[in-house]
Parts: sequence; C-alpha cells; structure tokens
Amino acid sequence: MSQTNGSSGGKPDVEALRAEIKQTRADLGETVEALTAKVDVPARVKEQLELSKQKVKTQVTEAGEKVRDAALTASDKVRHAAAHASASARDTPTQARGRVRDSAALEKAHNATDQVRRNPIPMAAVLAGVAAIVGVILIVRGRRR
Repeated sequence: MSQTNGSSGGKPDVEALRAEIKQTRADLGETVEALTAKVDVPARVKEQLELSKQKVKTQVTEAGEKVRDAALTASDKVRHAAAHASASARDTPTQARGRVRDSAALEKAHNATDQVRRNPIPMAAVLAGVAAIVGVILIVRGRRR
C-alpha cells in the first residue's frame, strides 16, 4: 500500500478527515429523517386528512355564503312584490299571490335550497374522511400483527 491513499499530495490532514466524516454523518442523518418521514404512512394520512378538512370547511363556508346571498335576494324580491301588490288597492289577494309567484322569488329560494342539497362536495369529503380513517385503522392493525 502507498502512503498517499491515491492522492498526489502527502498524508491527508486528520482534522480535515474528521470534518468530512462529521459532515457525512450529518448528511446521512438528514437522509434517514427524510426517508422516515416518507415511510410514516399514518402521519402522511393525518396530514392529507387535515388538508381535506380545511378544503371542505372552505367549500362549506362558500356554499353557505351563496345560500345566504340567494336567500337575501329572494326575500328582497318577495318584499318588493308584496309591497307592490299591497300598494295597489285594486289587487285582490289572488292577484297579489300571482304577482309574488310571477316575481320568481319563491322559485329562486327553492332552487337555492335544492342546490345546497344536491351539492356532492360535502358528502364526498365525508366519505374521503371515513376512507382515510379506515385506512389508518387497517395500517395500524397490520403493524401490530
């Protein structure tokens, strides 16, 4: 064997080697931590579940705001139609009811309610949450065996 260990200079500096070993250990530790985080399935499932929860909360809030806006618009139209109907002394109750019906305010209120009921996003979010919880339970059970 040669004294130079393949380098053209003299013997490598011991302090330089120690510093290089220390740096290599730190790099290896970071790599192990990164791999551990990727393999930690329950933590990743929890993280995805939290993201899904936040997304659903945002969508529910937006849907609530839309319903509120639609209800306000519908109630304004109903008030306007009722005021217009009662302002006219010639109108009979049947004619006033017809004017309210013609204003389409009630129809819009019903449409807004139906839209909220038909919106599949909250239901899909609940199903995704249940699936995530079942997945976590199965993974934890599998590790215990």
